[in-house]
Formats: sequence, structure tokens, C-alpha cells
Amino acid sequence: MPTIAIIGAGPGVGRAVAQRFGREGFAVALVSRSQDKLDALAAELADDGVTARGYAADVLDADALTAALEAAAADLGPVSVLQYSPLPARHYLRPVTETPPADILEAVRFSVLGPVAAVNAVLPGMRAAGAGTLVFVNGGTSVRPRTQYAGTSIGFAGESAYVQMLHEALEPAGIRAVQLVIPGAIEGDDPERGHDAVAERIWGLHKSPGEFRELLSPLD
Repeated sequence: MPTIAIIGAGPGVGRAVAQRFGREGFAVALVSRSQDKLDALAAELADDGVTARGYAADVLDADALTAALEAAAADLGPVSVLQYSPLPARHYLRPVTETPPADILEAVRFSVLGPVAAVNAVLPGMRAAGAGTLVFVNGGTSVRPRTQYAGTSIGFAGESAYVQMLHEALEPAGIRAVQLVIPGAIEGDDPERGHDAVAERIWGLHKSPGEFRELLSPLD
């Protein structure tokens, strides 16, 4: 049974992705900060016939994130798909002239160092298998920085560069690194911008080769 690890798993996109991959026979490792919420989500997925387990970790704690992914691989099997999609903190969404250095540093830890730790944890298994998919989900500021959202504009820019480099470096080894950019808000059950639509796009990114970046919808 292949395994997908969803970092930033929650009741919206995380659950939809878990259900979509679960229908294809994947086990699901759910990673976020609250073990209680993860256990509840795993139980809901089990009712849908999806094998899922929760592993609590904060993406700002590289050691905890690494330990969570290693535990998931030991319990469920090597991670063949990694999704990095935690929601940014509200203080990453402040105007550039009102954002202190500490907030910028935290945004970089969230959007760059967290992904690096996650990738380093799953990459050996993917290299051994000769296959794997790394999916990074970002907002529109990853493509077009906005003065009102300094933290994500700077952090996502670094994450975008990292994904593009991974895409180029790992493609010869059969491992794909891709970025899904979602401009604006995800809109519940909307057939084009809802949770299931995002999950379907992520499944497509896993199954079909392409460029390192795709947009869910055009930028305004």
C-alpha cells in the first residue's frame, strides 16, 4: 500500500486529498499540530474506508516534523507522495512596512525550512524506490508578491525557488516536485475552486508529468 503524507492536514483540503488518494489505495499520514484533531480526522476517514493515522508536529520544529514523517513511514510504509500545505499564520499577512524581522524569519522557517526538513525525511525512501511526488501548495503571493502580505510574499518566494530546484534536480531520478498555486480563497464545495476540486488537481499532479508549477485558476 503506497503512503501519502499530508502536512497541514485538516477538515478541508487535507480531508479531501486523503479521501481522493485513499480511493486509489493509499494509506494516509496526517500531520498537523493537534493530535486530538488528527485522531478525529483519522477516525472519520476510517469510516470512509481510508487507512489513516495522525502524527502531531509543528512545521516550525524541524526535528519534530522529521520524527513524525519517520514514524509514519515505519507504521504505514515509505512515503511515496508528500504534500506540504499548512496554513500560514495571520501575522504573515501584515503590510511590509509593519512587519518586524522576527515575523519575516518565522515565515521563512515556515515556508522554506519546514519544506526542506520534510523533503529530507522522505527523500531517501523515494530514491530507493526510484519514484515519488512532492507537492507544495501555495497562495498567489508565491507568484506575485503583495505589499499587504509581507510574510507570505517573502516566504513563498523562497519556497517557490526551492520547489523549482527540486523539480530540476530530482526529475532524472524519477521523483517529481510540483507547486500548486491557489490564488484567493478555496470555496468549499465549488466545482472549480472547492476542496474536492483541489484534491482532484493534486491527484492529477501526481499522475501526470508537467511543469514545476500549476495554477488552480488565473491570477487576478
